[in-house]
Amino acid sequence: MDILKDIFNNSVVLTTAKLNEYGISNYMIDRLLSENKISRVSRGNYIYNEIHIYDYEIISSSFPEAIIYLESALLLHEYTERIPNEWKIAVGRNMNRNKYNLEYPKIKAHFIDESILDIGVMEIETYLDEENHKNKVITKIYDKDKTICDIIKHRNKIDKEVFNSAIRKYIQDNDKNLNNLYKYARELNVLGLVETYIGVWF
Repeated sequence: MDILKDIFNNSVVLTTAKLNEYGISNYMIDRLLSENKISRVSRGNYIYNEIHIYDYEIISSSFPEAIIYLESALLLHEYTERIPNEWKIAVGRNMNRNKYNLEYPKIKAHFIDESILDIGVMEIETYLDEENHKNKVITKIYDKDKTICDIIKHRNKIDKEVFNSAIRKYIQDNDKNLNNLYKYARELNVLGLVETYIGVWF
């Protein structure tokens, strides 16, 4: 169905109501699901299987406020090759705790105090139509330096091999920003720990 590609080229995730607006009935939605043309990512929300979509694009389109966090941020920063069983996201502490649920990809929301939520946030821009640089998707993620602070803070919950690999790759990374690292560490009250794991190398 070329019409599906045209419809989904404008949005990663479409709701039942939006598909109905395009003339696709609930019966047709069920048929497309059974034919594996579309997939349900959460109740009433669908993606088109014939357009390549990254997991983090689905997450960002479903929850624009979510920030890719911890091991998931390590993956996008290429500090680990291990694909997470569930994507970690950070959201404000006062957000609805029942809101953050997807059938695919699986996500785990961490509810963070708003006073530190936006420290070290950056944005990744990708395009559904990469060839023509159209239909932009913006993904929020913590930058490399903040992510290292986060995994050091939560080191007891991070796989030891993943943790050690990330620290090693950060130390070797020419794009790291030690000024930001120590700034974030002070703001997050983990300066002593960061100096223990990182400072010894510099």
